[in-house]
Amino acid sequence: MQEQDFPLPDYDQLSTGSLQHMIRSLGKDELTRVLGYEQEHNDRPQVVEMMRQRLDELRRGAEPGSGEHRAEPAEAQGSTKGSPVTPAGAPEPMHPLRHGNHNRPGTT
Repeated sequence: MQEQDFPLPDYDQLSTGSLQHMIRSLGKDELTRVLGYEQEHNDRPQVVEMMRQRLDELRRGAEPGSGEHRAEPAEAQGSTKGSPVTPAGAPEPMHPLRHGNHNRPGTT
């Protein structure tokens, strides 16, 4: 696939959620091309169905959305690397009480 000629850059790295939004800005010809590529390569049932439904909408007169489908995918926009979660934020281990005296755990 010639990357610069394909309607959606980095297509193979896009999630289903990103595709759902990005295909709304494609016209019939572009979407037909993307659908054909999907069917030949990944053939994800959910993605194929989503594209077919959008093509049906376009055939019934819907217009492509004004969103920019050549923009950077949502996953990469403003993302930070790493996790803000640290072991210091973990709760203290909690051991359930055994049957017996609640003032002295572990004794009966």
